[in-house]
Amino acid sequence: MVLNFLKPTYCVKSVYDLSVDELKKHSIKAVLTDLDNTLLAWNNPNGTAELHEWLKETREADIEVIVVSNNTWDRVKKAVGGLEVDYVAWSLKPLPRGILKVLHDRQLKKDEVVMVGDQMLTDVWAAHLAGVPSVLVERLIESDMWQTWINRFIENQAKKIIYKKDGVIFYDSLTDAIEAKKD
Repeated sequence: MVLNFLKPTYCVKSVYDLSVDELKKHSIKAVLTDLDNTLLAWNNPNGTAELHEWLKETREADIEVIVVSNNTWDRVKKAVGGLEVDYVAWSLKPLPRGILKVLHDRQLKKDEVVMVGDQMLTDVWAAHLAGVPSVLVERLIESDMWQTWINRFIENQAKKIIYKKDGVIFYDSLTDAIEAKKD
């Protein structure tokens, strides 16, 4: 299929829809996640109560959450300061550099992680290049950083080709997304 490298492995509504039980069921030891509009909205730098609860649950289940971001070290460090998560900045997505660094540093297998993000041109493509499953999520808020507009335009064109008239279906859980993929 044309543009397969932009097609996510799974689509769920939010990173918070990846429950600890589902992650454990699929032997996921680490959730790699984009920062802006995936984990945090730019207009809510402290995160939501839902985010803090999800992070607490993943920590208690020994599932590591690691931010893989194209932002600068200073920006990412400041953004995740109160979240108790590790991070890789300047990851250069869609290059797989940041994802591969996490796999190497933590001695994780490719099937023990998922890469979660709100952009096909960066997060999903990087996951494909790294050989790890990707999870596309709906962006937390409609507005983006100014430099993202070109990516969104290209993604919208790609979605029309990949998903034709039906559009992307975002599921309420990883299990629902996996089951839908089987059909």
